[in-house]
Amino acid sequence: MPGSLQSAQPYALALFRIVTGLLFACHGAASLFGVLGGAHGGGTVAAGTWPGWYAAVIQLVAGILVLVGLGTRSAAFVASGSMAYAYFSVHQPESLWPLQNGGEASAMFCWAFLLLVFTGPGALALDGLFAGRAGRAPAERRPEAAAARA
Repeated sequence: MPGSLQSAQPYALALFRIVTGLLFACHGAASLFGVLGGAHGGGTVAAGTWPGWYAAVIQLVAGILVLVGLGTRSAAFVASGSMAYAYFSVHQPESLWPLQNGGEASAMFCWAFLLLVFTGPGALALDGLFAGRAGRAPAERRPEAAAARA
């Protein structure tokens, strides 16, 4: 059993990354465009307002990047920092514990994205696709070079 779990780990991590990125992007889209119920129960965040509009842009962009696995570690680092800022500037002054101050989502997103900073994107990520191409020498990319080696 541990061997089969080990082989599934990159795919489980990819599923975690995809779901986390999708949920984060949905928060940004709700705040920016009013979809999915809008920001704070309806409507949008006014463009350029601090920190709500900037947070929504980070949520949308970083969420999409994490979702597709492109620049995952960098996007997750920015997303984690934005959620730490949200927790400590908005929620924590109300009360210490997330359950009491309404900051559960901020805390969970912060730690989830920090985990992705250290683990990377897992399987099914665009990071791996581009890294594979960038890691090969130009001659190895040509089909005739592969045919000559065979």
